[in-house]
Amino acid sequence: MAKFTKDEFISGLKEMTILEVKELVDAMKEEFGVDPSAVAVAAAPAAAEEAAGPSVVTLVLTSAGANKIPVIKLVREVTGLGLKEAKEIADNGGNVKENISSDEANELKAKFEEAGASVEVK
Repeated sequence: MAKFTKDEFISGLKEMTILEVKELVDAMKEEFGVDPSAVAVAAAPAAAEEAAGPSVVTLVLTSAGANKIPVIKLVREVTGLGLKEAKEIADNGGNVKENISSDEANELKAKFEEAGASVEVK
């Protein structure tokens, strides 16, 4: 019998009716002695961890505040952008850093707020 890839298997499942999928699950239980519902229960704690908060966030500058110079310097330090690009973010707002951990985002948020800026973690 030919070996199926995961994508081929899922594609085949999409073409099945609910009754056919149930029969397949029952046959897998009988053949392998594995209950798929036990796997779903084991996956539930991982889903609960994701619900606790996103692991990857984006830091967004909403306002540079009254004193933009320290904010521009901080944007340059964090992003590695040039002066013009950092000033543009300070003037207009926008994403400072994307796809970072929530811990790093909170640290950077504290630095920006200390410099007088308003930032959001999304």
